Amino acid sequence: MEGIRGEKPEPKGRARGGQARADKLTPAARADIAKKAAAARWHGPALRATHGSDDHPLKIGEIEIPCYVLEDGTRVLSQRGVVGGLGMRYGSRVGGADRLTGFLSGSRISPFVSSELLALIGNPIRFRHPGGGNLAFGYPATILADICDAVLAARKAGALQKQQEHIADQSETLVRGFARVGIIALVDEATGYQRDRAKDALEKILAAFITKELQPYVPTFPSEYYEQIFRLRGLDYPTGSVKRPQYFGVLTNDIVYKRLAPGVLEELKKITPRSESGLHKDRLFQRLTSNKGYPKLRELLGSVVTIMSFSQDWHDFMAKLNHRHPRYDDQMRLPLDYQPDADQGTGL
Repeated sequence: MEGIRGEKPEPKGRARGGQARADKLTPAARADIAKKAAAARWHGPALRATHGSDDHPLKIGEIEIPCYVLEDGTRVLSQRGVVGGLGMRYGSRVGGADRLTGFLSGSRISPFVSSELLALIGNPIRFRHPGGGNLAFGYPATILADICDAVLAARKAGALQKQQEHIADQSETLVRGFARVGIIALVDEATGYQRDRAKDALEKILAAFITKELQPYVPTFPSEYYEQIFRLRGLDYPTGSVKRPQYFGVLTNDIVYKRLAPGVLEELKKITPRSESGLHKDRLFQRLTSNKGYPKLRELLGSVVTIMSFSQDWHDFMAKLNHRHPRYDDQMRLPLDYQPDADQGTGL
């Protein structure tokens, strides 16, 4: 709202920087920046999104904005989502970038908007969804905070029109969400990127789970675990003998160790010595740390046995297990390795 004499309130604080930069640009220069940026968005290579989908948006209160992580690690918010998140209509005849550019370059809010921000709005990132398809447009995730800062600074200075107040209300909601959790962490959580990012810390995971020292042997796999394997594979359980088919060890690697933590099975195989016959001299679980690895193994075993108990057959069990405890080490297998997809679920 303008003053009684029609003068705009003097911007304060962070808004002064935007005012100073804006004062250096003529209306023609500002329009030229927006025009060049808008034209540039249709050219250049398009990156591929490796994480994210419209079905798993970034949620801040009741606001939902589709978000993605690109192949170069850039966190991106969809253009349409940003426009909608600010309480504006995307429209079909006017593109989202042009709509945002028009709003931010308007006479009332432009003193609070830097030329850099305006250029970014007019030049969205071109990318393709993880599943392919048509080009999509987005903005760096951090740009949303800059937009909100500009809108709230304009509202504080009384520069917004009444019909623009709802945009400030949306901006305030977003800023409050940013205050609780950083925007980068929010995008990583919504897209699932944090799970893959965690794999980069594999050394820390292995250090927590695996020890170089051999732990004393303690009976770990309950008899019910083996009884259930016999039942699910249609085999008679040998009550008078502890002898089990050798391939049960291969099954255990798949249904237990591969689901314990990333890289754990391969590391256990690497550090556990083998006999001349090729068999491991010690049990793999004897190399797990007593404070992290072993307790996690016992916890996983309890869940596995429970799933076994209410499964009808091997295929039913594997479907439930894959849903509850997906494998961490789903790597390409050699022809002679165990292939779960080809397993008929009976005998050998």
